[in-house]
Order: sequence, then structure tokens, then C-alpha cells
Amino acid sequence: MNNFFLEQIINKKLHSNKYKYDYTPNGLQVEGRSEVTKIITGVTACKRLIYKAIQYNADAIIVHHGYFWNNQDKRILGMHRKRLKMLLSNNINLYSWHIPLDVHPKLGNNVQLGKLLNINISNNITPYVLCGKFKKKHTSASLINIIKKKLDRTPFHYGNTGPKYINHIAWCTGKGQNFFNQITHLKLDAYLTGEISEDTVHIAEENNIHFFALGHHATERSGISVLGKWLSSKDKNLKVKFIDIYNPI
Repeated sequence: MNNFFLEQIINKKLHSNKYKYDYTPNGLQVEGRSEVTKIITGVTACKRLIYKAIQYNADAIIVHHGYFWNNQDKRILGMHRKRLKMLLSNNINLYSWHIPLDVHPKLGNNVQLGKLLNINISNNITPYVLCGKFKKKHTSASLINIIKKKLDRTPFHYGNTGPKYINHIAWCTGKGQNFFNQITHLKLDAYLTGEISEDTVHIAEENNIHFFALGHHATERSGISVLGKWLSSKDKNLKVKFIDIYNPI
């Protein structure tokens, strides 16, 4: 498949044109060889993932966290230079989809996390936050056990003033703690996201809500993996392999 055509079909699937503002460019970020057959997918375009792609003789890497972030130094120095050199010297295309992959109604990280934890999804509270209910009520201990089983990660939990049982829940994968204060009026039992900030504990305590931080990386593995499976189903000539580079955050 042509590398620019690959970008076009994923842009179309993820409705990327709807997201004029993102923290990083969506689509093809680093151009490599024109024909793509072997693809590596992963959460972040770190050095270890690029090295795996080189070993696999991949034509392309598709990730959720790519390069050229708004708050990033625009100079090509140090770690950034080394990563780009590995890509360019091996003629590997790098693609990245950020917000479009978080919020997609079927492939997105938010929807996939809801499915993984067996939540009946009700609606979007904001474009980035979903809400729903568990099929059965949980205690904080039982929910922690489910998260550990499904994500292979022990979450951070704070719930000193939260209700005994957890049913009505909202969540946002990745760095979603900044949305927490916007949804406390909804009488939620719990809020799940990837990371935590200093003020998050106070928001949880003073609004009587359980808070769980499951890990930024852990909550955003599913979307990119499912995107790869969808891509394989579209073209049987594409060989797509998901590689999970462990990250404790």
C-alpha cells in the first residue's frame, strides 16, 4: 500500500479532519519508503519501539504518541535527533493519531477501556469524557482487582469519602485528571483516568468520589492495537504487529 494512501484511509476512519486543533500533528509525521507492507503499532514512538521495528524490517510505525508536540523544543537535538536518525536511516514511515484515536466511537481508547472493564456506556459528558454504569456494583477493592486483571497494573486509588459501592462512573484515558473537576456535579461514584495531579486527591475527597489512576500507557494500549486489527481487515496484504513497550506510568 502506498504510504500516503495509508494515511488517507486512517484519516478517513478516525475522522481526523474534525480535529483542527491537537497537541501534535495527526497522520504521517516522518516520511519513509513509498510502499508499506509490514507495520509495527505501539503506544509511543520511543527508541525501543523503533528498534523493534528495525528488527522486524517494518515499513511503517503507527503510534498514539508521536513527535512534534506543541510544548516540545523545535530543534532536532539529543534524544529527538537519535530517534529521527533511526527512522530516516532505515526509511521507516512514522504515523501518529492522538485525539482522533482517543475519542473514536468504536476504535477509541475511551470506548475500548469501557469495554475492557465491562461498563455499559451511557454517553459523552464532554468530547473527551465518557460515563456509564457497571453491570454490577463494585466495592473499591473488587474494582481494583478487576483493573489489575485487565490492565496488569495496580491502580492508584483514593476514596476516603467515596460511597461504599461503585456503579455510576466516568472516565478518560491518558492525562484526563484535568477534566475531573468539570464533572463532579454529576453525582458520580468514581472517576477513572491514567494520571493524577496534586489537587486530584482534594477534588475526590471534597466531592465524595472515588478516584483511580490506572496509568497513562496502560489505558491507551487498546486503541492503537484495535486500529491495527482494523487495518489488517481492510487489506490482507498488510502485516500488522502490535508491540507493547512497558511503561509504568
